[in-house]
Amino acid sequence: MWTRNGRGIIRGMAADEWDWSLRVFDHVDLNASDYNESVRFYETVLAPLGIPKIGGHEGGACFTNLNIVDRRPPTQNLHLCFYTRGRAQVNGFHQAGIEAGFRSNGAPGYRDYGPGYYSAYLLDPDGNNVEALYRDVGNIGHDADVALH
Repeated sequence: MWTRNGRGIIRGMAADEWDWSLRVFDHVDLNASDYNESVRFYETVLAPLGIPKIGGHEGGACFTNLNIVDRRPPTQNLHLCFYTRGRAQVNGFHQAGIEAGFRSNGAPGYRDYGPGYYSAYLLDPDGNNVEALYRDVGNIGHDADVALH
């Protein structure tokens, strides 16, 4: 996975060498300036992706690996990208957010980032850029969905 060159420097690997089915983060805490509105946002937009709110207590809500926390200062200027299993989930994510009154930051569609990169973007109540991504045929990581659970 990692290699050392003659000077002892570790180098990473190429994107096509990576096992895209591996989980990288255990959890992320997102501080919210308006806790209730942030929980409503994530409940709304994550439901079409099959990501439930699995727990909560006063001042905190857990959406599997994402925790929304009633804490200041709020997290801002963050880009969160959620993996999806198809274009329909990307479309549902965006539609649910718009219908609930949240702001779009990019309608569903293919992007120039690479072949098969299909995504949509919404802004959460603190202005964080939240993305739903489907890696379609031709995109690195496309076949990882069979291994992800």
